Amino acid sequence: MATPLNEKKKSTSSVDVNELRLDRRVGFDAESVSSDNAALAKLGYKQEFRRAFAPLGVFAFSFSLAGIFPSLATVLIFTLPYGGPVTMVWGWAICAFFILFEGLALAELASAAPTSGGLYYWTWDLASPRWRKLLAWIVAYTNSMGLIAGFASVEWGLAVQIMAAVTIGTNSAFVPTTAQTFALFVALLVVHGFLASLATAVIALLQSFYVVINTLLPIAVIIAMPIATPKEFKNTAAYTFGAFTTSREQSGWPDGFAFVLGLLAPLYTIAGFESSIHMSEEAHNARTAVPWAIVYTVIISSVIGWVANIIFAFCMGTDLDSIVDNPIGQPTATIFFNSFGRSGTLALWSFVVFAQFMVGQNTLTVASRQMFAFARDRGLPFSGILYRMNKRTQTPVNAVWASAFVAFLLGLLVFAGPTTYSAIFTIALAGQYTAFTIPMASRFLGGKKWVPGPFTLGRYGLPVTIIAIVWMAFSMAILAFPAKPGPSAESMNYMVVVYCGWIGLCLLYYYFPVYGGARWFHGPQKTLEEDAEGVDVGCRSA
Repeated sequence: MATPLNEKKKSTSSVDVNELRLDRRVGFDAESVSSDNAALAKLGYKQEFRRAFAPLGVFAFSFSLAGIFPSLATVLIFTLPYGGPVTMVWGWAICAFFILFEGLALAELASAAPTSGGLYYWTWDLASPRWRKLLAWIVAYTNSMGLIAGFASVEWGLAVQIMAAVTIGTNSAFVPTTAQTFALFVALLVVHGFLASLATAVIALLQSFYVVINTLLPIAVIIAMPIATPKEFKNTAAYTFGAFTTSREQSGWPDGFAFVLGLLAPLYTIAGFESSIHMSEEAHNARTAVPWAIVYTVIISSVIGWVANIIFAFCMGTDLDSIVDNPIGQPTATIFFNSFGRSGTLALWSFVVFAQFMVGQNTLTVASRQMFAFARDRGLPFSGILYRMNKRTQTPVNAVWASAFVAFLLGLLVFAGPTTYSAIFTIALAGQYTAFTIPMASRFLGGKKWVPGPFTLGRYGLPVTIIAIVWMAFSMAILAFPAKPGPSAESMNYMVVVYCGWIGLCLLYYYFPVYGGARWFHGPQKTLEEDAEGVDVGCRSA
């Protein structure tokens, strides 16, 4: 249980970091590090991470976490029964357009105050003094929930992809059970726990390799698939860009609403672009590198994903039910099998699995940084344990394993049935959208003077933010609907139950008599100021 802070401790005040000279070089010189550290000090925090990410590395991390192609391979099941080609092509384009507004609004906030605690720090700094403590609390917990649930969903998707490869390799002689897939899921949690505990310099070095795989993989598929696909599976341009097909057994919704539900696939896929925010304290020139990483990740992921969807629609044939219901258990793997055969699919699928593996490592890394930042501000149970930096790796190892453990607990939902497990996917996105919306709105409604960073939208900031918030509200409404109308207890969408349950627990913990956060949570804490006073509240080494 987190303990109340001493009454003399003060919360972080608003500061203007723009009087600091901006070092626009990419190098790792001491002057660049000093500028970044000074900007962080202006926010009230001492430098505790090693800044090992160059600006290009920050983008590589964000783009690799988005993992556009392996993510697309995981969520294709959400578009095929809900409009088929039209939803795949035009639904993706619509989503990508509006998601860019989210990225722009977040990028402007990230440039003004780059810190690992990003979203809840901005909420505290910009919201009305009357509400900022509660709002920052909610944002911190929904952001943490969204990131860890996202990690759990990535790991489960990876486990399913690996099992699909085994099924293909054995000519469908092996069809995994839920328990077998869960065992693989747990093994992946452990492996990624070790990888995310490595030194920042090692993690940064890996991104160069990761970004190459995530770029070349979709390009290879886009080029090879039209060449390799047999004639019977090739579709016309009219079908690819204009055919609207639904499966009544899979959907049952009217065509218009089926199209809307099909938007879930791009919503799930063009995500994770905000991950660079949580790496701000490990990045050089964070006030420019982080916002541009967000924007470039959204744009490049959107374009690659759109082209990949077009190629899939051209080369998947017209019998979509056979793709969805195939024993392989993975629609994208089935499409590859029809195009490349068993050997070709296994070779290509191994790269898809590896790319998804990269996504898992980076997602856990980001979740641990958010947990570490909130523990630094004494907002979590056991903050004294979670706010520790490993002496050797200079990374928050305790926060890494705590995040992996919570993901394990979420993974247990798979035994309650596929619809219950789908709540992990939806709660990840709902949690993130809640955490995005509150600081965006606080910027304009909190009454605080806005001081932009080097990346600024100027007078377009307000309309961009309004569009982003309206789109996220619409998206969250989509997340709450079941796969089919008139659902049974087994087919019900439990996202609202899980989401409201989480928010309820957060509020209960906040308002709990005597021990609730309302009594001891005071927002971001000035670790530099406290160190100067001789109070030992800085990061402990483990």
